[in-house]
Amino acid sequence: MANIIRRPDWFLPERLATPERVFMNRRHFMRGLGLAGGAAFLGASPFAQGGPADAPAGGAKYPAARNPEFNPGWPLSNEKVAANYNNFYEFSTNKANVAKLVGKFVTSPWSVSIGGLVDQPLTLDAQEWIAQMTLEERVYRFRCVEAWSMIVPWTGFPLSQLLAKVAPQSGAKFVRFETFNRPDQAPGFERLSDYPWPYTEGLRLDEAMNPLTMVVTGVYGKPLPKQHGAPLRIIVPWKYGYKSIKSIVKIDLVAKQPKTLWETINPAEYPFESNVNPKVPHPRWSQATERMIDTDDRVATQLFNGYAKYVEPLYKKG
Repeated sequence: MANIIRRPDWFLPERLATPERVFMNRRHFMRGLGLAGGAAFLGASPFAQGGPADAPAGGAKYPAARNPEFNPGWPLSNEKVAANYNNFYEFSTNKANVAKLVGKFVTSPWSVSIGGLVDQPLTLDAQEWIAQMTLEERVYRFRCVEAWSMIVPWTGFPLSQLLAKVAPQSGAKFVRFETFNRPDQAPGFERLSDYPWPYTEGLRLDEAMNPLTMVVTGVYGKPLPKQHGAPLRIIVPWKYGYKSIKSIVKIDLVAKQPKTLWETINPAEYPFESNVNPKVPHPRWSQATERMIDTDDRVATQLFNGYAKYVEPLYKKG
């Protein structure tokens, strides 16, 4: 059994460090979103299973400039392992099988609507959203409620930029997300027919507007593969992974806290807030440590997954 690494900051074994020749081979990009950016060259190792979104537009946008605020120099999780270790119950409850079952999943065209308590509702194809937005890359920790984790370079843009386009009304307090419902393309719907499909998730509006919350369009310098949630997903890095809904088709701004799939199934184990907290155990296991998916090393879990300086003020009472 691997030793538990107890360090004050995020730590990974030296053997996983980025080789010097790779680190030195950097591309320098133009300043984006008011921040000077530098993007590390990402190798072109192929995904072993699954594949990218169908005929993705805007392929020239990848790799995008890496936002220096989220370029900490951590060794990235192995791309091939990350591509074949996916929680996506619409396809399978077996993580290793998801990438093998996405072949029939059609991700282009892909309509996404934004409505509810907004002044300017919008409906556009996902590729139109991607074409309109300035993409950036961010290296984030990703922590699953099942106590495993990975370090991933996501490509996308802040959700706040998208929400600003629809002009939220004063009564909007929460954001509700909904994904696809296509039993003919995803076998998990039939196998889990008692689940309250489609998958839904939600955030408080201030959480959704936080600069860390991203609409993700790519990973590892390429358009997002189907098993990772093509063509658009959400990433909320300080919350457990099930809050980062995949393959979204609908976003609604609402006045009351929305019901979500996992909270509906088991609210004691999957509450609405779900911030990463090593001191609050899951009812069936500890959350004090986590397992890196590509090395099986165990590391200490950090409050808010290490993003406390960005999000802790959201949860100050009074």
